Amino acid sequence: MKKLLALSAALAASAISMSANAQRDHISIVGSSTVYPFSTVVAERFGKSTKFATPKVESTGSGGGLKLFCSGVGSATPDITNASRAIKSSEIELCAKNGIKDIIEITVGYDGIVLANTTDAKQFSLSRRDIFLALAKNIPNPDGSETLVDNPYKTWNQVNSTLPAIEIEVLGPPPTSGTRDAFAELALEGGCKTFPFIKAMKKQDKKKYKAVCHAVREDGAYVEAGENDNLIVQKLVANPTALGVFGYSFLEQNSDKVQGSVIDGKLPTFDAIASGDYPVSRSLYFYVKKAHIGVIPGIKEYLAEFTSEKAMGEYGYLAEKGMIPMTAKERATVLSTVKNLTPLTKK
Repeated sequence: MKKLLALSAALAASAISMSANAQRDHISIVGSSTVYPFSTVVAERFGKSTKFATPKVESTGSGGGLKLFCSGVGSATPDITNASRAIKSSEIELCAKNGIKDIIEITVGYDGIVLANTTDAKQFSLSRRDIFLALAKNIPNPDGSETLVDNPYKTWNQVNSTLPAIEIEVLGPPPTSGTRDAFAELALEGGCKTFPFIKAMKKQDKKKYKAVCHAVREDGAYVEAGENDNLIVQKLVANPTALGVFGYSFLEQNSDKVQGSVIDGKLPTFDAIASGDYPVSRSLYFYVKKAHIGVIPGIKEYLAEFTSEKAMGEYGYLAEKGMIPMTAKERATVLSTVKNLTPLTKK
C-alpha cells in the first residue's frame, strides 16, 4: 500500500512537471477588466522592445481570473492574473489545493471607483449613505425603527430630498468583478456603517453585518452590465438618467462623454485618489505563479517592464493611461518583491 501511494505521488509530481515544461511561447494573463488596459499596454511595449512574444491578455474579471489562475500548474493554465482587489484566503487555499504553493503579489498602483453619468445630464453629488440607501438589498426601516426592510426606494429623491426625482438605475459590474467587491466594501459599507445599530452588528455577528452592508438589490435598480467598462460608458451616453460604476481610468479616457459624481464632497480626480482624499479608491494588483518563472519564457522580464520607472513611476506611461502611481517608498517594496521573487505569505 505504501509503495502504491508513493508511486501515485511520484506520477502526480511528474505530471505537474511535464505540464509545466510543455512550454507556450508567450505569457498568458487573465483577470481584472480594470487592470486589463494597463496590462495590455505593458504587454504591447514588452512585445515590441524585447525578444519575447507579446503576452496574451484576457479580461475575465478578478474573481474569474483567480479561479483560472488557481486551477493548477502547467502551460494549460495562466501564468499571471490581474486583480482590482487583493486575493482572498479562500483563493490562496484553492491554489494550494491545486499544487500552486508560491504566489507572488505585485501591487501596481491605485484606482478610484466612480459613479458616473453622461455629461449631457446634471452632475450628481452623493454621500456613501445615499449610495447604500439607493443600492442595498436591505436598508433601515424608513419609519426610524432599528429594523431592516427590503429596499423600497424607486427614485433618488426618495433616498435624499436634495437629489433629482428620477428613477434609480445604476449599471455596474457582476459579482465576479473586483470592482464590484471594492465598491461594496468602500461605498456600500461606507454608507451602511453610518447607521449605529448596523455598525454595532459587526461586533455581534460579523457575517450578518457583511451580508447587510454588501448585498446589492436585485429588483432592477442595479443592472449587471458585464465586465466591459467601455460598454457601460456607451450605455450611459444612450441613457441620460442612468449612473454607471467603473474605474477612474475609464472616466479619464471618456471625459468628453461622462462625468464622475461628487462623493462625500470629493470629486474623483487624479490628485484626490493619489492623496487618499477620495473615499472610494483601492489598490490594483497582479499575481504571478512562481512555478512558471523560468519555464514559460519572459515572465521575469515582463515583471521588470511592468514595475520599471518608465511604466509605473510618477511620470510613467501607465500614469498617462489613468493609473494612480504609488509613492517612491511603496514602489521600493514592490521592486524588492520582484527582485527576490518573494512569495505571498498566507493571509
